[in-house]
Amino acid sequence: MFFAASKIVFFFLQPSSLLALAMGAGLLLAIAGWRARLGLRLASAGFFGFVAVGILPVGNALILPLEQRFAGAPGPGTEGDVAGIILLGGFEDGWVSEGRGGLMVNEAAERLTEGVRLAKLIPGVPVVFTGGSAALMVSLPGAAQPVGRFLTDMGITPERIVLEERSRNTHENALFTRDLVKPASGRRWVLVTSAAHMPRSVGVFRKAGFDVIPYPVDYRTRGPEDLLRPFERIPAGLERTDVAAREWIGLVAYWLTGRTDTLFPGPRN
Repeated sequence: MFFAASKIVFFFLQPSSLLALAMGAGLLLAIAGWRARLGLRLASAGFFGFVAVGILPVGNALILPLEQRFAGAPGPGTEGDVAGIILLGGFEDGWVSEGRGGLMVNEAAERLTEGVRLAKLIPGVPVVFTGGSAALMVSLPGAAQPVGRFLTDMGITPERIVLEERSRNTHENALFTRDLVKPASGRRWVLVTSAAHMPRSVGVFRKAGFDVIPYPVDYRTRGPEDLLRPFERIPAGLERTDVAAREWIGLVAYWLTGRTDTLFPGPRN
């Protein structure tokens, strides 16, 4: 129930959808002649908001605090208390992978490349991939098996690879991974995911009983200087804003529903 509700709610709450709905509703009111002046104002506000959010660094301002939350966290070493490496899905495209063969990846592919690098730096520990299909309306194939084959091709021995292919969101990532690996007290797990997604991921995995070492990758901003950098393409600015909004909304929703213990999880001393 939570999964479906979260998908539907965010579809309407993401900034690009809200602005598009404002434009559409405003035009309908204006054309119908009912509250025409209000409709024109609403459509104008939606249009100018669409352009402003697409060009101005609104998305960078929203995503930067998320990416900076664990930016200074120490990375994992080769110490013996590292129990394993967890790669969160989201970098793979199961639908295209099934149709084309091999493993098709998207702009979050650094989750995979850095995961492989860590697996070679910390030999002998399990490498866990967690991620299934997050589609709501249709049944889409996951990419766990192509990811597993890719890891093997990169020299990770099969006995180290653990694939979890049922999870549809971050909360299920943590719960289903816990059921597979049964994390022991005092053993730390390296968690690899996009920097903007790291606060919510850390909170969920801590709640599930993992002692995690955050390893943020896939940064979308260079640093505070991007607070003044406009976007060259309107779709790029809108997408950045939507990504950041999804994480902020997710943080609030996960905290209110008890999936995390704190609203904005951060590094531990």
